Amino acid sequence: MIKSANPFAEMDFTKVMGDLKFPGVNVESLVQTQRKNFEAIAAANQVAIEGYQAVAKRQADILREAMEEFAKVGKELTTTGQAPDVRVAKQAELVKTSFEKGLANLRELSEILMKSNSEAFGVINKRVAEAIDEVKHSVANGKLNGKHK
Repeated sequence: MIKSANPFAEMDFTKVMGDLKFPGVNVESLVQTQRKNFEAIAAANQVAIEGYQAVAKRQADILREAMEEFAKVGKELTTTGQAPDVRVAKQAELVKTSFEKGLANLRELSEILMKSNSEAFGVINKRVAEAIDEVKHSVANGKLNGKHK
């Protein structure tokens, strides 16, 4: 068997931490707290990913709608027999409509992202509040190393 160059590579840190008794620290409670923290981070990441997926889907929908509108407008603008002033007026109206639609789409995408980020932050914020309450509860009950004083 080849020995690892790193003497800590085969060490079981959870066992070592469980064997240590730090004055005033409940190691089991600390491990449980960290587990809850990781779960909250994973949940917040999931919410954020779902938000980004919703934005990507909406962007694809916007692109499809824009391509359909572009094809329709192209046909309208290439029809013959229109007076130049009518054609220019149509073009100006199309530019205005496109600009307004673009702003509305941008606003919608921003709102989706803000909602997603707010929900993800809410998950983390809730966990931080819970962790603070857990610490206050442990201190109030005088728990040391899993035992009362």
